[in-house]
Amino acid sequence: MAQQLNRNVDLSHLRLVRTAGGLIGRPAPRTPLAAILVATFAGTKLALHFLTTAVTPYGIHRDEFLYLAMGRHLRFWRMDFPPLIALLADVARALLGDTLFAVRFFPALAGVALVVLAALIARELGGGRFAQGTAMLAVLLSPLFLRASALFQPVVLDQLWWTLGLYALVRIGKAERPGDDRGWWVLLGVACGLGLLTKFSIAFFGIGVLAALFLSPLRPSLSTPWPYLAAVVALLVGSPAIVGQVRLGFPVFGQLHDLRSAQLQRVSALDFLGGQLLLGPAVVLALAGLVHLLRSDRTQPYRAVGWSCLVAFLVLLALQGKSYYVGPIYPALFAAGATALEGMPGMAGSLLRPLTAVLIAAFGVLVLPFGLPVVAPPQMARYAAALGLTSAVTTNRGEVLPLPQDYADMLGWEEQVAAVARVYHALPPEQRTRAVIIASNYGEAGALDFYGPRHGLPPAVCPCGSYWFFGPGAKAGEVAVILGTPAEELAPLFRSVRLATTVDPAWVVPEERRNPVVVAEGPYRTLQQVWPSLAGRN
Repeated sequence: MAQQLNRNVDLSHLRLVRTAGGLIGRPAPRTPLAAILVATFAGTKLALHFLTTAVTPYGIHRDEFLYLAMGRHLRFWRMDFPPLIALLADVARALLGDTLFAVRFFPALAGVALVVLAALIARELGGGRFAQGTAMLAVLLSPLFLRASALFQPVVLDQLWWTLGLYALVRIGKAERPGDDRGWWVLLGVACGLGLLTKFSIAFFGIGVLAALFLSPLRPSLSTPWPYLAAVVALLVGSPAIVGQVRLGFPVFGQLHDLRSAQLQRVSALDFLGGQLLLGPAVVLALAGLVHLLRSDRTQPYRAVGWSCLVAFLVLLALQGKSYYVGPIYPALFAAGATALEGMPGMAGSLLRPLTAVLIAAFGVLVLPFGLPVVAPPQMARYAAALGLTSAVTTNRGEVLPLPQDYADMLGWEEQVAAVARVYHALPPEQRTRAVIIASNYGEAGALDFYGPRHGLPPAVCPCGSYWFFGPGAKAGEVAVILGTPAEELAPLFRSVRLATTVDPAWVVPEERRNPVVVAEGPYRTLQQVWPSLAGRN
C-alpha cells in the first residue's frame, strides 16, 4: 500500500494524454523559451565560426575541395553521393564567391541551428533556463560539434537532421489528441528525407526510430497512417539520392566496401566507446539524459526519443562505426540530461547544477583548439603533445600525427598547385596546349580545380571516387602533368616519363609528403580508352 501511495505521489505532477492506445501520463506544459539566452548562445556560436574563418592559419580541407568540385559538376538526380552538399556548394559559390568564408558559411549556420534545437528540446521536456542553457553550452563547447560546424562536410548537416527528427519525436509524444501529431510526423519525414539527401547514415536513425515505435508508448501509432506518411515524405524528399544510386549502379556499396577495408576494420568496440569520452564531462550529462528518457515517469511520452538514441548507438557499435557517427544523438541527450539535473531536488541538485556547467565549460575551453582551427601548426602540435590526447591526432589509417588529421588535411594544397603550375608553364607552348593535368586523389584534384585558375591551369582529371564520374575530359592525354604518382608506376603506361619536381609541404598527412610532379608523354592508350577500367578506384 505504501509503495502504491508513493507511486501516486510521484505521478501527481502528470497530466493524462489520450493516444491511439489509451491514456498515458505526460509532463506539465513546457516552460517558456529562454529567448535572450538562446539568442546569446546562437550569436556566440555564429561569431566563433565567423571569427575562426577570419583568423585561421589553415586552408581548405581535402573533403571540402571534393564537395566544391561536386557543386561544379552538379547533376542533382545523377550523383554517386547524396547531392545536398553539392547543391549547397553551388549556392555558396553563387552568393559569396570562391572564398573560405563562402565555404564555411552554411556549416556555421547549421551549427547555430543545432544549438537552438538543443534548447527547444530541453524546453519541450519541461526544462527551464538552466536546462536550456546547459544543453546549449554542451553543444556549443563540444569539440565534436565545433569541428563539424567549422568544416564544409555532410557531418554537421547529418547532426542537424537527426536532431530535428528527435525534436519531432518529442513533439509527437506531447500530442494530447489523436491527429494532433500529424504535422510532427510530417516534420519527422522531412528530417529523414533531408538526411537521405545528406548522408546514407540516416538509415541508422531510421532503424532507431522504427525500433523505438515498437518499444515505446508510441507503438499504437503504428495503427494510424501517420508513421507511414512520414516514411513516404522521407522517400520523396530524399528521392534524388536514391535515383542517383539506381542510375549509377549503386556506387554506395563500393564506397562502403572501401571504407570498411581501409578504415572501419581498425575500429574496435573499445575505440568506439573510448571516442565518446572526447565529449568530456558532457558525456555523463548525455548518459543521465538517456536514463531519464527511458526510466523517469516524467518522460514516459518521450520514451521513443531515448530508444531511438540507444538503438542507433548499439547498431553503430555492432557495425564498427567511427565514434563520431553517433554524434547526432547527443544534442537531444544533453537536453534530457540537463532537464533531469534541473529537476533534481535538495542539496545534491544545488551542488551538481553549477558543478556540471563549470566542468563542461572548463573542458570545452581546454580542448577548444581541437574543435576550432585557430592555433598555428607548430603551437598546435606542442599543445596536442602536452595534453596527450593520442586519439585526437590518430588518422583514419591508424597513424599518429603531430596534428589532428583534419588540420593536416587543410595544409599544403596551394603549395602543391603552385608546383604543378610551374611544371605546366615550363612546357613548350605546343605541348602545353595538349597537356592534361592528372591528380592521384580527390584532394589533389579538388585543390587543382579550386586554385588552378589563379595559376592559369586547366581543370584537373582524376580517376578516383566521385571524380571518376566527372569523366576524363576531351584531351587524349598525349602530354600529362601528373601529381602524386611516382614515375616508376607510370612507366608502363607512357613511352616517356620524367620526374619534374617534388613538393613536400610541412605538417601534411603522410600520403601528401614528398609528392612527385611527373611529365608523361605518348600514352599507350588514350585517357578515354582507359577510363572505364579505372572505375571504383579510391
